[in-house]
This record gives sequence, structure tokens and C-alpha cells, in this order.
Amino acid sequence: MTFTFGIYPGGPVGDDTGVIMPARPDDPARIAAALRELQGGAAEFLVRAYRSYPGGEHTPERPGRYAVEGRRLDLVVQYRERSGEPAGWLDFVRRTVRTEGRRLALLQICEEPNLDLPPVDGSIPNVRRALVEGVIAAKEEALARGFDRLAVGFNAVPSFDPADTFWSELGRLADERFHRALDYVGLDFFPDVFRPVPPGQLADAVRAVLTGFRRDTLPRAGIGPGVPLRICENGWPTGPGRSEARQAEVVRTVAGLAAELNVTGYAFFALRDADSAGAGLFPHFGLLRDDYTPKPAFAVYRGLVEELTKS
Repeated sequence: MTFTFGIYPGGPVGDDTGVIMPARPDDPARIAAALRELQGGAAEFLVRAYRSYPGGEHTPERPGRYAVEGRRLDLVVQYRERSGEPAGWLDFVRRTVRTEGRRLALLQICEEPNLDLPPVDGSIPNVRRALVEGVIAAKEEALARGFDRLAVGFNAVPSFDPADTFWSELGRLADERFHRALDYVGLDFFPDVFRPVPPGQLADAVRAVLTGFRRDTLPRAGIGPGVPLRICENGWPTGPGRSEARQAEVVRTVAGLAAELNVTGYAFFALRDADSAGAGLFPHFGLLRDDYTPKPAFAVYRGLVEELTKS
């Protein structure tokens, strides 16, 4: 699998209270122009999007419109059935492959299933079963439909709790069919956001998180070193006390380490702020402000895409 870059093109973002709606509505033409600029001459650039089960809603709306000109979708199917009843889930996964497969580069099964915090999938009963069976069903459907290039995987967040049982429980559920079907494991992490990193220690912190995830965490589920890693969501918000220059530094450090640490892809979260004048961290994750004007990190990311995708 070649190294690929991508981005979530929103728009709205979630926090622990629900969803923050953007101060300005999405402008598809300006989003497409920004994606085109970030992609530059790269043969492929991924557009991250989310589709929720059971409702089928997409975030952002109609993401397929951005999967053109060498761009493909990095689509997450979210398991959000509050009852935990899995009936219908596998049909939903298979139908997603059938209807979206030509536009898909990646299909991620479940969103942060190891994080027991609403609204992400780890707070839903039976999420481990949904994950294992969903990966198998997605891969079977992709191969049956001739989508041989479609990579199926799942993601997680770093866990620093020695009593965390998610990975050992996943390992007990994961059979040989799961391991054959699994094309990658993704990691969502936001260094220097929720746990501050001292100046000058960012690169070491990133290295420690990624190597710990590879060497210590994944083996607990029987996932070996041959399974590629991807950074599925990484970002750093600007705002009071959080400079746009520092955002640019974080983007360069984390994305620049991805190739060194044998990671096959990197996606930034997110393209633009939900609300550049809003309070708190969550509205400010964009490389662009909410009016689509660029922060310094936009040019940094564009340069990294060009630099690290040269053949």
C-alpha cells in the first residue's frame, strides 16, 4: 500500500456535548478548490467522511462529489445503534460497499470502538462483535464485487490504562477470517491538545505513542507487524493561547514522522474551522478559518503532501 494523505473536509465537528454546527454553511465549490490545492500533483488524495448506522446519514453531506480528480473516499461506517442490537448492521455494511465501492479507497468499520464515551462507537453495546463481523463482511463484499483495491480496517485511540480490556477481548473474538480480512489499523490521536506536550518533546511523544501502539497494544489482539498503520485523525486547534504558527509546527512534525515510523497514510482533521470565533477547542481545528481563508498550516500541509508523495 502506497503512502497517502487525506483530510476531513468539514464543516461540523463533534465534542462531548454532541455536534458543533458550522458558523457558515459548507461551500462545496470552495471545499473542492481547497482539496485540489492540497492534493497538488499527488496521484491520490483521500477525503474522509462518515456514514452512520442505522440512519445512513453522511457527514459531510454528499461526500462523493469530492471523490474526483484522483481523490477517493476514506469512509467510516459508524455503529450507532443505541440498543446494541446488531440485526441489519451487516446488511448495511455490505450495501455500503456495493453502492460506494467505486469511490472508496478505505472503508473503516466503526469509529473509535475502544473509547467508551458518547457519541463515539465505543459507548455502544456489542461494538466489538460489530467490529469483527463488519470487517469480515466488508472484505467479503468488496472481493465479490471486484473492488480488490478497497482496504478494510478499523481505528482506535491511544489507551494508557493498564486495566483496559478492549484489546484482549477483541483478540478473543477475532478469528482467522478477521485477520485475513484486515488491511489496516488506524489511530486517532491529537498530541498537545488534551495532554499538553512540553516544548521540544513533540517528536518524541509522537514516536512513543505510535511505537507503543504497534509493539504493545496491537499484539494483545493478535494483530502483527505486517498489518499497516494509518493515522486516521490528527489535528491541533488554534485559538486563545494556541497560535496558528504552533499548529503549522505540529502538522509538520506529525506528518513528517509518519513515513519514518512505517505508517502508510495520514489524514488531518479538519479542513476548516466550525466557528473561528467560537469558544473552546473544538470549533478551531481547521487548516482554514470558517470563511475559508488559510492559516499558515494549510501551506505547510500542502508542502508535505508534495514532498512526501514524490515518486
